[in-house]
Amino acid sequence: MRRDDDSYASPRQNSVSLAGQDCSHFRKTRCPQPLDLLSGLETLRLLAEKSLSASFANPSRSSPLKSLKQTVPSLVLIAALLATLACGYHTAGHVVTLPQNVKTLAIPAFVNQSQTYRIEQTLTSAVVHEFTTRTHYQILNQDSEAADATLHATVLTTSSAPLTYDSKTGRAESILVIVSMRVSLVDRQGKILFQNPSYVFREQYQVSQEPSSFFQEDSPAMGRLSRDFAQTFVSSVLEGF
Repeated sequence: MRRDDDSYASPRQNSVSLAGQDCSHFRKTRCPQPLDLLSGLETLRLLAEKSLSASFANPSRSSPLKSLKQTVPSLVLIAALLATLACGYHTAGHVVTLPQNVKTLAIPAFVNQSQTYRIEQTLTSAVVHEFTTRTHYQILNQDSEAADATLHATVLTTSSAPLTYDSKTGRAESILVIVSMRVSLVDRQGKILFQNPSYVFREQYQVSQEPSSFFQEDSPAMGRLSRDFAQTFVSSVLEGF
């Protein structure tokens, strides 16, 4: 789960509003902060130093090489755990560009084949906004011969499933939201720059209302979902290069 900002740092900060509604009942469950990763890296360094120092201080007990060999498995395990904690964080402001000849990008409205009403409009707007704020490309909102490349996307399915429940009330506390899409980015010559016929966005959210309300049009949750989706989606497209 990648996040470039700290808008999910606390329940109070998570509260947003839309048309005067309180959105605090939907909160994003986020991954550990980058500080956790730095702490883990420091642990790796200290563990290696401690092992080697002990070996040199007591050469009769074990050789430095043998001690290092004994320590390596632990270091590998910690490194693997850190990779899991990373959750796809990216440096803020980091932008990977498309081919240099692409200056203008057309993003026509997505097609909706799911059962979620008008979700294609919400996701299209969020993706256009994300491209506009994160890149230098000129964005067109419809197919155009002036575009150097065109992004087409179709929402295939949407679903939400409870993950955890309140032991007292039996109501869902968190849900897993899944949006599957078909995506392609094609240049003006018809060359496929990026393609994924089964792109899947998954995200976990905390809820205090019925999970069925998550996909309601204009709901605070849909606003949150669209922003999260756009950040992940645009990163997937840009980082294909």
